[in-house]
Amino acid sequence: MSLRDRVALVTGAGAGIGRAGALALAREGAVVVVTDLDGARAAAVAGEIAAAHGRAEARALDASDDGAVRALVQDVAERHGRLDVLHSHAGIQIPGRLEDISAEQMDASWRLNVRSHFVIVQAAMPMMRRQGRGSIIVTASNSGVQYDREMIAYCTTKHAVIAMVRQIAVDYARHGIRCNALCPGFIDTVFNRGFEAQMGGRSALEGYVANAIPMGRWGTPEEIAEGIVYLASDRSSFMTGHALVIDGAESL
Repeated sequence: MSLRDRVALVTGAGAGIGRAGALALAREGAVVVVTDLDGARAAAVAGEIAAAHGRAEARALDASDDGAVRALVQDVAERHGRLDVLHSHAGIQIPGRLEDISAEQMDASWRLNVRSHFVIVQAAMPMMRRQGRGSIIVTASNSGVQYDREMIAYCTTKHAVIAMVRQIAVDYARHGIRCNALCPGFIDTVFNRGFEAQMGGRSALEGYVANAIPMGRWGTPEEIAEGIVYLASDRSSFMTGHALVIDGAESL
């Protein structure tokens, strides 16, 4: 087990990629703190981990609530004495062109897709510096390395979070702390509702996936979870500041 006895904190882990990543981290031996805006969903994922003889605990968490985020990180520090892996995954997708979305919608995108990652990483950093090691994974998107049509809020924030990850990486590499961005492509989860609406319905989105992605298919949450384990573990010990794109070559 590549993560035996390490403590991992995952936000947005109640479904989709977050859930698959939490399950995969637990299979590799990590103690996983599963968080989600919906506490019942977090509890269900923690229950799945326990049923598979893994170790997990569940917490309801609004990732945009600075006080709640900082309190949770402090609680993890006090109860476990360490934090080895932080996967800041929570995000939002608001479709639309410049003239289609409001300033308030752009603010909402920025608050969850960039600022919330900043706050939780900032809260975790002192503990990781004391340990002299840690792996931070921030979910961006392949939209952070390309430009999607009519998705200005999403693309802007995903490009920004990759820049932030790289800055953190260079500032803290000498402390033994790695920070990388996870950049999934089209994974068949409810998170794609924004793209579905923007493209004109499910059938149009299916057609895009079949024709525009060189591999001709959706990715699965489990495939992305393999990338999460790689970034979390010592398998990627010389990798920091990287945007790990897993998208079936869509962005090429």
